[in-house]
Amino acid sequence: MRPRSLPVRERLALTPSGVAVCLLVFAIVWLGVLGFTSLSAPSDNIEQLTWVRSLEWGYFKHPPLPTWLLWLPVQMFGLSVWVSYLMGAVMTLGAFAIMWRLLRTLRGSAFADVALLSGLCLTYYNRRLFYYNHNVVLLLLSVACAALLWQAYTSRRLWWWIALGVAVGLGALTKYQIAVTVVSVLVFMVHQRAWRDPAHRVGLLSTGLTALVILVPHVEWLRGHDFGPIGYAVESSLGVGLGVPARVQNTLLWLVDQLLAHGTPAFALLGVAAWQLRRLGFVERASPTTDHAPFRDPARALIFAWGIVPLCLMPFIGIFLGAELKGHWGTAFLIFAVPAVMELAPRGFWDRVDLRRLLSVFLVIQGALLTLECVISRDAPVAYSRHGRKYFDSAAYANLIADSARAQLGGPIRVVSGPLHPASILGIQLAEKPLVFIDARRDRSPWISAGLVDRCGAVELGYAEAIDLAKADSGQHQPRTEFGADVRIDPAGAHPVGPMFPGLSWRVRLPKSGASPCELT
Repeated sequence: MRPRSLPVRERLALTPSGVAVCLLVFAIVWLGVLGFTSLSAPSDNIEQLTWVRSLEWGYFKHPPLPTWLLWLPVQMFGLSVWVSYLMGAVMTLGAFAIMWRLLRTLRGSAFADVALLSGLCLTYYNRRLFYYNHNVVLLLLSVACAALLWQAYTSRRLWWWIALGVAVGLGALTKYQIAVTVVSVLVFMVHQRAWRDPAHRVGLLSTGLTALVILVPHVEWLRGHDFGPIGYAVESSLGVGLGVPARVQNTLLWLVDQLLAHGTPAFALLGVAAWQLRRLGFVERASPTTDHAPFRDPARALIFAWGIVPLCLMPFIGIFLGAELKGHWGTAFLIFAVPAVMELAPRGFWDRVDLRRLLSVFLVIQGALLTLECVISRDAPVAYSRHGRKYFDSAAYANLIADSARAQLGGPIRVVSGPLHPASILGIQLAEKPLVFIDARRDRSPWISAGLVDRCGAVELGYAEAIDLAKADSGQHQPRTEFGADVRIDPAGAHPVGPMFPGLSWRVRLPKSGASPCELT
């Protein structure tokens, strides 16, 4: 005899307050582990803490919104990496809260609960929970766009379309990759034949106009700064122009990275839930009318538009445009891959999931991920590298320079000048929290006023001699592209940083004789 399942309404379900508590506990545990096992903050966090010294309509690598959002917490709690860790967690888990609420509306509480627990197993959102960058802010805004589009489509009220435009505009002020979300919006509207409804036509037009109004000041800033962030995007990825074999290889590796490297724990949890349902006989035979959703079911269309379209659009960009797909490009979009996979099951399949059983499996998976995070050896190479940043001892790096530099300056260090990563890491580690003069260029460091270095002096980082690129390729030296721009400094008085930044040197530039006193405003 097949086991009898309990009615859906009697099963344990998460409430909004329960979700809030779960996300809070999740944040405390993961931030604690990540914060105390990392010798250095993620480079993106350090960049934001560098740029937050001046609020601009853009920065040389990216649009401004993530830096703006960080400004108030920094004013309240100080320039600390922990402020950036908390902001990263707020953005990521805020996106999960919105997604859970949306899925609860679309498919019921059981579906939303399973999607929430499975989504939290995606390694983008646990092992990188302390990242604060443009990708996690875009994650929040992309999920918000899905929720606002649903409200606009179902209510047909202009206010919701304008709110969607605000979210899209803010997304454009975060990262130009919001274009992927715009494609998802358009795919949903086309699939639903929304152009037939005058209210939807006016609403979509209002969305576009609202987004453009928000974006205008940033466009003006771009015009005055040689379109720097766009140039950076083209140079680093979009304009690489890979050959056909390399395009296919890069695209396949990107998909494997997204769905397997980051997705395996989440899909494993879904698999266990499905196996339990079938083993215990809780899945009733679906009737022809309830087996699958109608073709134009708007709820299914929305889930697929956010869960499948981005994962198809990225490979299209890689194969047909020759762009080099970056692993982190999936951060803002992989979250909806879980409900998209769930949606492939018959209607009502997930309604009888035993949440208590699922929670136990969730805790096992999270425990395994936490254990992995804790046991990874810190005996990594001491050099700063793309894959070893977490274990780069930034405190030791700062101590190597700090005392000698202060002695030469005769006081505190007020300015650190040099390539972005070495200079920013040093700046955030020093007690004085000096200003960072990125690449010794004022166009990249608007917080550095004219004559400031002459008045205050600086610790200068750069290359006092040429690096043998053949040795760099063989691993004897770190490629310069890992650190930032090729900044040259006067060899006089320069000291090698050592194995932490191979080839990099530092020196003290004394205040200019006769200059006015060093005063920071």
